Amino acid sequence: MVELRVATILNVNDTDASRYLVTRILEMAGHRVIEAATGGEALRLAQELRPDLVVLDVQLPDLNGYEVAARLRASPETASIAVMHTSATFITADKRVLGLDSGADAYLTQPFEPAELIATVKSLLRLRHAEQEMRLRADQLAEADRRKDEFLAMLAHELRNPLAAIMTAIGILERKSSDDAKEVRMRSIIHRQTHHLARLVDDLLDVSRITRGKVQLRRERMDLRTVLQQVFTLIRPVSEGRELRLETSLPDFPLWLQADATRLEQVFMNLLDNATKYTDAGGAVSVQASQEGVDGSARAVVRIQDTGIGIPANKLPAIFELFSQVDESLERTRGGLGIGLTLVRNLVELHGGTISASSPGVGRGSEFVVKLPLTVAPPALASTTIASDESKRHRRILLVEDNSDARQALKDLLELWGHQVEVAQDGMNGVARALEARPDLALVDIGLPGLDGYRVAQELRARVGQAIRLVAITGYGGPEDRHRALQAGFDHHLVKPVKPDELDRLLTDL
Repeated sequence: MVELRVATILNVNDTDASRYLVTRILEMAGHRVIEAATGGEALRLAQELRPDLVVLDVQLPDLNGYEVAARLRASPETASIAVMHTSATFITADKRVLGLDSGADAYLTQPFEPAELIATVKSLLRLRHAEQEMRLRADQLAEADRRKDEFLAMLAHELRNPLAAIMTAIGILERKSSDDAKEVRMRSIIHRQTHHLARLVDDLLDVSRITRGKVQLRRERMDLRTVLQQVFTLIRPVSEGRELRLETSLPDFPLWLQADATRLEQVFMNLLDNATKYTDAGGAVSVQASQEGVDGSARAVVRIQDTGIGIPANKLPAIFELFSQVDESLERTRGGLGIGLTLVRNLVELHGGTISASSPGVGRGSEFVVKLPLTVAPPALASTTIASDESKRHRRILLVEDNSDARQALKDLLELWGHQVEVAQDGMNGVARALEARPDLALVDIGLPGLDGYRVAQELRARVGQAIRLVAITGYGGPEDRHRALQAGFDHHLVKPVKPDELDRLLTDL
């Protein structure tokens, strides 16, 4: 049983004799008692002294006990104080109900025995103590959750910096032809595994954001077939490396969605990566996209089937739960964090869609079906103009990055593309170089020593105005980070590791 500390009790009664009697009983039980004779005085003392319990007579000369209880409950400062109504006249059932509805926790009818009063007080104090413990625990959990989020954000930043350097370096190497088959194969392995690591980092952070409701979709009208074709391009080398057949079937008409293309690519990459991971060499993975329904009920349906290890019947109900694993053997030969399918389900549902999983049993493969709402086809677009040579012009670029490997790799890549590059390793130096060299564009890391990237952007906007384009390249990739970057004056926000092709397209479009 929990040992309760000495409580402070506010005794409110306009009758001197009744107030004295209750005070004596409570003091003899070891409690500290303060008194009030009116409702207004009771509210003032409750606000100032925050007692553990208010013993509150219903009939008072100014505010009645119901109104006092309601006001105590309405104020955040006094809402957690326990309230016990007492009355010698308002004793009918409807009055007790009115008292409880107004916010009282208990209702005693006078006259009452001292033992009854003490027992009721003890009960209310135990409840209040339990509530305080739960509130303290909730605050501790909230603080732990906040620290976890801070840790994950910092972890992502620290992991993305070396990944950015590796991905940029491999991007340079891939642009150099080689007749050595082994060298080409090694570069391909590094490329695939770096992308895999980057995806694991993104998945880990996205699950944290989704569970806190902080993922925001950047919707645009798009053809689902385009996303799937991009995914096929990325997954085909993986399936071939695992000696699997990848069979695909897309309709010859567009599947228009109002969706976030990057997030959908994440969905289908996770599903296909799982399919190839859990299918042994010689097996097959098939993807079939189609349309079901018409008009407002029309949906795009994507079926992903494999001939892999299957899913046990007892695992199917929890397959989309966080950290759920099909392969729970000690060897863990299939790998994975157990977060991918949780992320997939949440992203699909954010798009208004559904996902289901089925399997005939162990060793008989599995099937995942994603259904997404279709939208009305867009009007015919005018023919696009081919980018001019001017859009491909060589630029004067300032690169502000404190990680020496990432800075050197990105500088070499930009110079390989024909750009003139100045570098700075901290924010103060970056601002000085920008004012001196007057570059067309600055690529700025956010986590810089001294003057961080946000301050760099603000300084340059204040001193150079719109004469320079600013791009944040950072390991901080949450929606709040992107919003803060744009608020600071950046034109674009890229998350490390940036794919060379993605950076090239951005430089072309700016």
